[in-house]
Amino acid sequence: MTTEPVWSVDPRTGKPREQVATEATAEDIDRAVRAAHAARGALADRTARAALLRTAADLLDEARDRIVEAADAETALGPARLTGELARTTAQLRYFAAIVDEGAFLDVRISRPDPATTPPTPDLRRMKIPLGVVAVYAASNFPLAFSVPGGDTASALAAGCPVVIKAHPCHPATSELCAALLRRAAVKAGLPEDVVGLVHGFDAGTELIRHPLVAAAGFTGSVNGGRALFDAAAARPVPIPFHGELGSLNPVVITEAAAGERAEELAAGLAASMTLGQGQFCTKPGFVLAPAGAAGERFTAALTAALEDAEPGVMLAQRMRGHFLTATYEDAQEDGVEAPVHPGPGGPHTVVPGYLLTDAANLLRGGRHTLLQETFGPVTLVARYASREEISAVLALVPGNLTATLHTADGDPEAASLLAELAPLAGRLLVNGWPTGVAVADAQHHGGPYPATTTPFTSVGGTAIERWLRPITYQSTPQHLLPPELRDDNPLGVPRS
Repeated sequence: MTTEPVWSVDPRTGKPREQVATEATAEDIDRAVRAAHAARGALADRTARAALLRTAADLLDEARDRIVEAADAETALGPARLTGELARTTAQLRYFAAIVDEGAFLDVRISRPDPATTPPTPDLRRMKIPLGVVAVYAASNFPLAFSVPGGDTASALAAGCPVVIKAHPCHPATSELCAALLRRAAVKAGLPEDVVGLVHGFDAGTELIRHPLVAAAGFTGSVNGGRALFDAAAARPVPIPFHGELGSLNPVVITEAAAGERAEELAAGLAASMTLGQGQFCTKPGFVLAPAGAAGERFTAALTAALEDAEPGVMLAQRMRGHFLTATYEDAQEDGVEAPVHPGPGGPHTVVPGYLLTDAANLLRGGRHTLLQETFGPVTLVARYASREEISAVLALVPGNLTATLHTADGDPEAASLLAELAPLAGRLLVNGWPTGVAVADAQHHGGPYPATTTPFTSVGGTAIERWLRPITYQSTPQHLLPPELRDDNPLGVPRS
């Protein structure tokens, strides 16, 4: 592995701001992972790790101005968006602290001895325990909520797993600042600072996933990058769970009844959702099936008007801007594809949003599956369908997604069957809404069939903690040898079933 400087870059100008760190060597990775591994025992104390999560939230809130300033300088996401994202991040940390306190995530189950069953049931006591060191791969588009102090880190620490985080190159200074605060929080909570480690560099990502003491990994990023790490995790002498969020088209179906009832409202909602954060949300609606005919024409006319007035914006990095411009240009050149509002450059460092338009029949003629792939940035593809059968045929070509959305109207006879067709395609179904925005809640599911995610788990919400745990059963074990959570007197007051 080579050691190169890690620079913080201003996406508004493309110019380096400062050298933040150096890329981690194999020795650096080994040192960070071994230090995290050695800290596992300290995290066994649930009171201490709940305190860590709450203290981390407090320190991040206290450093709000510095964090927002650093993140804005590296991402151009703007102070308002980043202030809201930081609030989400600290709320998420406190949310997992409450989960740790309550203890139901341990899923304690006790089966009493029963010699009358066939076969006889011995004394069985089951709970969940942490896997070990978790490698966290930070996301580009959420420098806080899905990065160093984000959901993977929060849920792993809540589970009792130390983390070593691979910083995203789009925001290394923000990563260093947040990691320092998390490590300080650990010390204040009476834990080793090495329960949180941070490394930089492209090669560090592959070196980290191969380290024999890494027990699991969480990733948010591209299909290509995530699949390479997923394959590396599976190819290890001892394979490990790789919970990757890779890519999502997030299809939307607009019924003829819905378009006839509120075409202009739907166009305004789509324009707002697909351009939010310059289209750099993992839940951006990237593909829309809309009816042909008069109602569909009203919808596309309103969408054209909404996007023609949109302002140019800065993407997270020049590399991403380049990929966006190349992908949208190539898609617009496909046979049967129009660009009523052409997405493209808005200046040397900006892009303008737009949308592409085709017919469902064009997608069904073969060779058009490249159009049904996620393009990161402010663009969506609208396909006009001429029949209910065309909707089904096109949906059969759509890969797995985080979300799928149905826009319908009261009494719409197609609503139930369409929702049933969308269910196998996504982890979250929406009716008459837009997918951008993911609430942190017990019932949330942020995952879906491949390539949306590599495993059937969520990275948002309380059950995200389950990724970092494994069950273990104690059979016929004397009380004094049982973990406190499994003893008859239940000294920790853990919920049981």
